[in-house]
Amino acid sequence: MTALPGETPGTVGTDTPQDTVSPPEAGAEGPEHAEAPDASDAPDASGTPDPSDVPDAPDASEGGESSDTPADADDDAKGDAEDAEAEAGADAAPAAAAPAAELSEAQAELAAQRELRERIEKRKAEKAAPIAAGTGLSGTAADLLAAVRAVESGEKSGTAFFDRPAAPPASRRPAPAAAQPTRTPAPEAAPTARTATPEALDAVRAVLTEGGAPEALARPAVGALGEQAAELLRTDPWRLLTVPGVRPEQADGFARALLGADCGPDDGRRTAALVGWLLERAALQGHTALDADAVRTALAERAVGDPDAAVRDAVEEGVALVFQEGDEPSADDAGAADSDGEAGDADVAREPVQVLLGLDRYALAEESLADGLARLVNACEKAADWAEAAASAPSPSAAELIRTAAAAGLVAHSGGEAARAEPAALIAAARGLGLRALGATHSEDGRRRLAAATGDPDTAVTLSGLLSGAQGPGRDEDGALALDLLVVLDAPQLDVEGAAVLVEALADGARLVLSGDPGVLGSAGAGRVFADVLASHACPQVVSRTPDPGPIGELVSGIGIGELNQVDAPGKEVVIVPVRDAGEAVHRTVQLVADSVPRAFGIPAEETQVITVGHGGAAGTRALNEALKQRLNPGPGRFGGFDPGDRVVHVPAPGRAVPGVVLSADAEGLRLDCGGVPVVVPQERVESSVRHGWALSAHQAAGMRWPAAVVVLPGDAAQGLSRPWVYTAFGRGERHLSVVHGVDQALPHAVAQVPAQERTTRLRPLLEALPTSDAAS
Repeated sequence: MTALPGETPGTVGTDTPQDTVSPPEAGAEGPEHAEAPDASDAPDASGTPDPSDVPDAPDASEGGESSDTPADADDDAKGDAEDAEAEAGADAAPAAAAPAAELSEAQAELAAQRELRERIEKRKAEKAAPIAAGTGLSGTAADLLAAVRAVESGEKSGTAFFDRPAAPPASRRPAPAAAQPTRTPAPEAAPTARTATPEALDAVRAVLTEGGAPEALARPAVGALGEQAAELLRTDPWRLLTVPGVRPEQADGFARALLGADCGPDDGRRTAALVGWLLERAALQGHTALDADAVRTALAERAVGDPDAAVRDAVEEGVALVFQEGDEPSADDAGAADSDGEAGDADVAREPVQVLLGLDRYALAEESLADGLARLVNACEKAADWAEAAASAPSPSAAELIRTAAAAGLVAHSGGEAARAEPAALIAAARGLGLRALGATHSEDGRRRLAAATGDPDTAVTLSGLLSGAQGPGRDEDGALALDLLVVLDAPQLDVEGAAVLVEALADGARLVLSGDPGVLGSAGAGRVFADVLASHACPQVVSRTPDPGPIGELVSGIGIGELNQVDAPGKEVVIVPVRDAGEAVHRTVQLVADSVPRAFGIPAEETQVITVGHGGAAGTRALNEALKQRLNPGPGRFGGFDPGDRVVHVPAPGRAVPGVVLSADAEGLRLDCGGVPVVVPQERVESSVRHGWALSAHQAAGMRWPAAVVVLPGDAAQGLSRPWVYTAFGRGERHLSVVHGVDQALPHAVAQVPAQERTTRLRPLLEALPTSDAAS
């Protein structure tokens, strides 16, 4: 890749040592960056990132491995540009199709998000007058702001900006009692990229060339900034930072080439772009907001002379929103302090106010989600009598969950793998009472396991399939999901935007149960919805007392409380394979998958999943996938690097990793079988959204299980280990777990002393501030 101005060739995607927001240590799981297939990976080794640890290496989700070579860094930077194009395509409106054709899953989900944002903006507009600022916005955000202002002024109707009819109001009547027929799931189609006009691309290429930037950034720049990208880049070169993978020093060099002497470190355009860039990077790490002091510190280290003024200007320009968390003394309090002397001073002394900065999309999603959860809590009919159903429950924990769900509109249920039988029992009980009950899972594998537990395939869907309408009962005439009870399994994988869309789609009076294992890695997207709901005590909570069985269950349960115990495994359910270096780790991994596990347990190689800490390095997913392909399915890679029979992971949208197998390729694209669902990935999307999948990261594997799992821990992975990572990885095997162990004492240290790091979010205080009639204590 051609070096950008101001950078040394071969260092794309790396950071300077003095960065406040520095890359993680070797092997650490990083955010979902540009390599789309890795976009669902954990933001960091613990799944909950530190604001000061936002890696710059543009590896999709678990990257950031410092062991990457310069060539790897260049490849990752190229992936960033490609992913920008892919993400732009995900936001584009669906292409024209035959009248009878249904929207693809990803397109329908994105359309629902657009409707949600319109409703949120309308509700916020009722509380306060429109903000006149916002000139710093661009692309989709600028279009949304213009649309809201047009609606507020009466110039246009709310439906004029959307392809679908106006969404129903937030408060609506309960869904009708009549059951809706279940839709037949349609084959999934990968989203197509937004089509950029040749004129727009040529104009952007000309500006990029003039500024010394690679022409390869033209298409992602148009995707990020729209058709007016060339004009925007010429007037404000720092908008190049909106393109994934572009670093501030690269944007500075681009700006110097275009502006010359008019370019300075305190240029308002530069400081506003830096604030937005910092918040976007934090979102990739799971934060929905950042402490204002951390932003100021990062700005100062980027040579901004007056960080306070830069933050104020960014807020005035609409680049960021500002929030205050905590109690702030009012004017009346201050007056009382003046009149009462020392006693007044003592009364006024309170917990310091924390000032947060956030992007509007996450702020609106958190506020909408909090309001929606409160609506479910308060609107549910509490007089339901499910005593008979509870009495016939298969376990005491299942009976408790049934009784709790009967009396609450929102319930949080936590437990391990064995505890998934309890939501299944609840769904079966509710359907036995004539209610429209359904379970939604994070993955197709989870859907199959839930369907097996309930004994009815119609009771289980994937969450993405439910929201898109490809699965489930569809919508009622008010636009709400035709459900009385929805159980969301794998709830820790819910990000705040997805959760907001889901809750908004539930009718008044519907019940929602969030079920999951708090010990696993968090969501790939921003937010920590399940953890915030648990911490806020906004609803009744049911903690399962059902232990995970067998040696693997015993091992994982101990890890959850910080203990790495030696377990008795007479059937070799758990095997430790010591290795000296990364090369030996790769060799032993291939040997286990291809020979040892099939011979000893009768588990074929295609049912064994390899899990490792990061994507780069000598024993990361890239190296392991290359070695496993050579052994298990050698071939020339004639279909864009893939051959029929290759195991792959497909990412149709950021945060979703779907395992599959390559079937063939033709003029339409690469044809995959993803858990029995045929998928066609267009040719232009293959490189950015499909990777080999014999080896995955722990976060890509979250929400799924295999008969056997091989967890690879090379020596350079020590810094990427944490208790949630180990807990998640070790729990993916049902019958057998092999641990290729090369980290010595770093493994027990991580389990005992490296817990999940906190994400900065606003959902918990928002939930705590809402009046609810039955919040749990």
